[in-house]
Amino acid sequence: MAAAFFAFALGTFAQDTPPPARVDNLPKIPAAVLPDEPPPVAPDFRAPARELPGAERVGVDVSDQMPLTLEQVVQMALENNNDIETSKVDVKIAEFNLRSARGIFDPRLVSESYYERATTPVASTIGGAVNGSLTATRYFGSAGVNGFSPFGGASYSANFSSSRLTTSNTNATLNPQFPSTLNFNYVQPILRGRKIDANRRSIEIAKKNLSLSDSQFRRQAIDVISQVEQAYWDLVFSLRNLQVQLDAVKQAKLQLESNQRLVEKGALPPIDIVAANSQIATFEQNVYTAQENVTQAENVLKTLVLPDRTDAAWSRPITPVSPISLDAPRVALEIAIADALRNRPEITQFETSAEINEIDKRFYKDQTKPQIDLVGTYTAQGLAGSVTGIREVPPNLTGGYFSSIGNLAAQDYPTFRVGVTISLPWGNRTAQANLGRTLAEGDRIKNQRAQTEQIIEAQVRNALQSLRSAEARLNAAIAARVSAEQLFESEQRQFRAGTTTFYLVSQRQTELLSARGRELQSQTDLNKAISEFQRATGTTLSVNNVSVTDGGNLQRSPERRIDVANTRSLLDEK
Repeated sequence: MAAAFFAFALGTFAQDTPPPARVDNLPKIPAAVLPDEPPPVAPDFRAPARELPGAERVGVDVSDQMPLTLEQVVQMALENNNDIETSKVDVKIAEFNLRSARGIFDPRLVSESYYERATTPVASTIGGAVNGSLTATRYFGSAGVNGFSPFGGASYSANFSSSRLTTSNTNATLNPQFPSTLNFNYVQPILRGRKIDANRRSIEIAKKNLSLSDSQFRRQAIDVISQVEQAYWDLVFSLRNLQVQLDAVKQAKLQLESNQRLVEKGALPPIDIVAANSQIATFEQNVYTAQENVTQAENVLKTLVLPDRTDAAWSRPITPVSPISLDAPRVALEIAIADALRNRPEITQFETSAEINEIDKRFYKDQTKPQIDLVGTYTAQGLAGSVTGIREVPPNLTGGYFSSIGNLAAQDYPTFRVGVTISLPWGNRTAQANLGRTLAEGDRIKNQRAQTEQIIEAQVRNALQSLRSAEARLNAAIAARVSAEQLFESEQRQFRAGTTTFYLVSQRQTELLSARGRELQSQTDLNKAISEFQRATGTTLSVNNVSVTDGGNLQRSPERRIDVANTRSLLDEK
C-alpha cells in the first residue's frame, strides 16, 4: 500500500513540474576577447627626488647642542625641579612649626601702668569724707614674668607692683602713700600633666612631623630622580631610533639607485623602481614619527630638570652622552626585599606615624587621671608714706617711694601659702573617647603598614622580574638583529646575482629595521628596569650619591656610586 502511495505522489509531482529546457534552446554567449599583452608599467617612471628629512625641530636650535650625562641631569633636577622645591618648603614649614611649639616655654614679660582718679560718694560720718565724697588719685605700675616650665608640666609667675596713692580722706594716716608688692606663684601637677601635657605633646609631635616631612622629601626626591632617569633613557632611545630611521632612508635610496641602473640594463622590470620609491616614502614617514618622539621625550626631560621656560637651556637640544648599562644588578630576592623594607621612605613614614600615635596615647591616657596640683605662693609687701596730722605710725612706714621698696626688700610683711587643688571630671568621657580613638588609629596604622609592606614586596618582585626579562629580551634582540643583518646581506647578494626579487630584499630590509628598533628598545627597557629596581629597593639616592642635609637640602657628590661593568655609548653605536 505504501508503494502505491509513493507511485501516486511521484506521478502527481511529475504532472505539476514543467519539463527542463533544452540546451540547444539557450541563448548563445559570445566568447570573451582577451586583450593583448599589457604595456610595461611606467617604463619611464621617475619619482621626484626628495632630500632627507631636515634635522630641524620645533622650539630648539639644533646647531646649539647641549651634551648632558645622566649625572648632570640628575643634579639639575635636584637644583631646579619644582616638586623638589615644593617639598623643601614643606620641610622648612615643619621646622618653623617645631620652633613655634618650643616657643611655649619662652618666658612672657608683662607690664602694666596707668593713672587713675576716682571720686566716690560717702554717707558715713566716720568715712573721712569732705562734702560727702572722697577723691583718690593713683599712679600704678607693675612688671612681671610668667610661663611654663619644660620640666614636670609646671607653671610659674612672678610680679612686682608699686603705686602712689593720694586721697581726700581725712582719716588717712599716710597721705600720700607708696604701697609695693612682690608676688611669686608656682603650680606643679602631681598626677595629670606631670609626665606629659599639651605643651610637651605639641613639641614631640612637631619633632615627628619634621621627621615625617623629611621622609616625604626623600620620597619626592627618589620619585623625581627615577622620573629623570626614565626620561633620560627615553630620550636616548628616541634619538638613536631617529638615527636608525635615517639610516634606513639612506639605504633605501642607495637601493633605488641600484634598481634604476638594473632597469636601464633591462635586468629588472620598471615596477621595481616604483617599489623602491614606495619603500623610501614609508621609511621617511618613520623618520618624521621618530623626530616627533624625540621632541616629546626631550620636553618631558626638560620639564623635570629646568626651573621654568625662561631658562636658557629650554631652547637648546639635549644630547645624552652617558653610556648605557648592559649588565643588570645581581641581587637575591630576599636581600632586595630587606633593602626595600629598610630604605623605602614609606616605611619610615609609617614608623613616624606610629610614634606620633604613641605620643597621643601617652597624652590622652594621662588626661584620664585626676587633676591634682601642688600650689605654692609667696607674697611680700612694702608700704611708706607721709604722716598726716599728729598720728603716730611705725618709723619704718614713714618716708617716700624708696622707703616702701626698703620695707619690701626687708621682707617685713611676708605671706606664704601652700596647698593642693583637685579637679575630678565626672565620667571624663571626653578624655576616654580621645584615648579610644587614638588606640583605634594605632590599629589602622598597623594595618596600613602591613598592606604597604605587601605592596613594596610585590613591587620589588616585579622590578626584579623586569630586570631579568629585560636582560633576556636584550640578548634575544641582539641575536635577532645579527640574524636580520645576515639575512639582509644574503638577500642583497642574491638580488645582485638575479636569483631573488626586490620584494624579498625590501622585506628583509624592513625586518632588519624592526630588529634594530627592538634592540634599541630592549637596551632602553633594561636601563629603565635598573632605575625602577633602585626605586623599588629605596637605593636611588645612595646609588646616585645623593644625601639629604638639614633644612631639606640635597647634595650630590661628583662621582656616581654605581659600578657599570659593561657599558657602551648608545649614540655612537649603529
